[in-house]
Amino acid sequence: MTSQVSQAVLAELAPSGTLRVGLNYQNFLLVGKDGPDGQPRGIAPDLARELAKRLGVPISYTRYDAAGKLAEAVRAGEWDVAFLAIEPARANEIAFASAYLEIEATYLVPDGSPIRSIADVDQKGVRIAASAKSAYDLYLTRTLKNAELVRTQGIDASFKLFVDEKLDALSGLKPRLLTDAQKLPGARVLEGRFTAIQQSIGTPKGRDRAAEYLRAFAEDIKASGIVAQAIERFGVGGVSVAPMAPSA
Repeated sequence: MTSQVSQAVLAELAPSGTLRVGLNYQNFLLVGKDGPDGQPRGIAPDLARELAKRLGVPISYTRYDAAGKLAEAVRAGEWDVAFLAIEPARANEIAFASAYLEIEATYLVPDGSPIRSIADVDQKGVRIAASAKSAYDLYLTRTLKNAELVRTQGIDASFKLFVDEKLDALSGLKPRLLTDAQKLPGARVLEGRFTAIQQSIGTPKGRDRAAEYLRAFAEDIKASGIVAQAIERFGVGGVSVAPMAPSA
């Protein structure tokens, strides 16, 4: 990818002269705890630094504890680019690049559950715990016909609700559910996925040059191996490099 960045692109991606990056700390697969130097660590922060390096500008971070809060902050102009999942409900306000990474989403069911497959979940009377406004909550909100979603604020709270209220299933990202299953004897993570959450880089809608640059950037970091190297560097399981976008 060329290192030449036009002033028009810079004016949209870093209008203040600094690239302001929004990060979702709830997504522990992509954003870890800050390092001793106070800087964010993880796949998303590393890719953000790569972007700032190519733009030739300094970087700053705005931290959020939930995907919904990160997405809603676009209205207040709190960030120039954000690392979050592609979601149609957010596309009116955020222009997304193509996905750079995918995470499988599925269900955890308790010991003795009659639910054997993902297809069994969407039945009358089935109650599913979900972290409110997460990408998989938004997906299930659109697609479930019969089961009931019971929402909480945050992933940890959804697990607690699932256990305390003896719900029928817990929705979530597969890597996290595999960890949760170890806390509950006999619990099972269902095979397959109800969707793959596609992680992307977004910029506020209307910044057309910025969006075009981010689309090219996303394709380049996949093709050049930068995303794969970041996944390996941080030892993140249950994620994969997203497919290249179809040629126009």
